[in-house]
Amino acid sequence: MPFASNRGVNIYYETAGDGPPMVLVHANPFDHRLFTYQIASFAPHFRIVALDIRGYGRSDKPVTPFTLEDMADDVLAVCAQEKIARAIFMGVSVGSGMSLLIGLDHPEMCDAIILVGGSSKGGADIAGRVKGYTSADLRGYQRSHIRELVAPGFCDTKLGAWVLDLFSDKTQQLSGECIAQIFRAREACDMRDRLGGMKPPTLVINGEHDVSLKRGGETASMIPGAKHVVLPGTGHACCIEDPAAFDGAVIDFLKASKLWSG
Repeated sequence: MPFASNRGVNIYYETAGDGPPMVLVHANPFDHRLFTYQIASFAPHFRIVALDIRGYGRSDKPVTPFTLEDMADDVLAVCAQEKIARAIFMGVSVGSGMSLLIGLDHPEMCDAIILVGGSSKGGADIAGRVKGYTSADLRGYQRSHIRELVAPGFCDTKLGAWVLDLFSDKTQQLSGECIAQIFRAREACDMRDRLGGMKPPTLVINGEHDVSLKRGGETASMIPGAKHVVLPGTGHACCIEDPAAFDGAVIDFLKASKLWSG
């Protein structure tokens, strides 16, 4: 199992396919399996690197304070280990914050940036998230959080029930305090005043019911040339709610950016 280390924090990742690199950075409260469909869809065309951000999956779960910059460095550590000099970075929610930060700080590494959710500042009700994830009922709170992040009624479908169970079946391996630190790190990083200098081609994707829809639209409007797509009938986790529509939007963007050879 491959791991990369960033200043003593071990980050787990998986690779698939061959071709230009595409790095996938998932959201709270999921792990790299949030991109199950994208790995299958894009591995025939790209070298996919899908990681577990710190706090999730097989990656370390530090409870001491850290920053979003530290988390972005986790992604860069994976890239360094895989000898990736340039890539397409696709991130969801906090993963989009990390990808956005990489695009701003390391544009020379970015063929393109795909931001799902796409907020360029901290999210809403961070105190509530911290309280929930450090409560005695971590599994219950995680499941309720996932329900908030998808379209109304999605979790009552067969696919939605599978998604809900997939990400709450190993809650006992998570650290609520580490997840709380992730929310604190995201809250502390506001990139809005830097967006005008964004250089890589950028796509922002939101679901129609996305809790970050307004913030995603604001981010897209402040990045020169950015494209903004809203997917009907989906929420914040649109990549797993409607993978066909999501992948289609990504492919259209990659074609327009001359990054698609399929």
